[in-house]
Order: sequence, then structure tokens, then C-alpha cells
Amino acid sequence: MARASGAPALLRRLRFRADVWLAARLLPFRLAGRSFEEVLKVVPAAPQPRYAGLSPDYISRTVQRVTRRPLLMRDRRCLRQGLLGFGYMAQAGLSPELHFAVERGSVPTGQLAAHCWVCLDGRPVLSDRTPDMVTIYVHRL
Repeated sequence: MARASGAPALLRRLRFRADVWLAARLLPFRLAGRSFEEVLKVVPAAPQPRYAGLSPDYISRTVQRVTRRPLLMRDRRCLRQGLLGFGYMAQAGLSPELHFAVERGSVPTGQLAAHCWVCLDGRPVLSDRTPDMVTIYVHRL
């Protein structure tokens, strides 16, 4: 089966989308009660031959599409998308970075407003920071 304009074959795309859909649905249960360090270890990041060659744009679009209307983790959509995007990009053989930040004005209030996004080569590929955010941690493989 030939690839059309660099897009993965239909069966490969369907399998990938099904994998992301299932992982997105199970992620809230896998994260429940875990510390920050444990959360970062939940998402598999070892390269997988079946995901090799998937583009960062394709992975980002699929993750965004699959997580568009969350039933669980509504208030943590960026975390769900960030963990899934980071994990699948790493499994595709890329070197993603998962950035975590807090909003400056939220620190004194005790109600931290946090955000995360995925970068490749220093460029955001899944979500992005807002100007009033301060990066507090960057997760790399």
C-alpha cells in the first residue's frame, strides 16, 4: 500500500488513532493518586517501530482531536494532551520536551494556575505557553 503525500497508510492511521483514543480514556485512572514524578513515568516513551516515521504535526493533531471533549480531567486538558503528545512523539523516535509552567500572579494566591506544552527542537508543537507563565520544569528523555 503506497503512502499518499507522506501521510501514513489508512490502517496505520486508524490503529494509531485507536491507540491514542484508548490511552486518553485510561490516562485519568492511571494518574489518580500519583505524585508528579510518578505521573511523568506513566506514559511510555521507548521507541516503537509501529509509530516510527509519524510526523509531529500528525501526532499533535491526533492527540488534540481525541482529547477535544474530555469527560474526565476537564480542568487538566493540557496535562492530558502534553503527556500523550510527549509519549507518542518519543515512541515515534522523536526527542520531545514537556514544559511545565505556572502563572506569575497565581503564586501568591495559593491557587496555582499551571500549564504544560510539548516542544521539539525548542519549538512548541502541542499547545504553547502564555506570556505571563514562568517555566518551572522541562521533562526530557
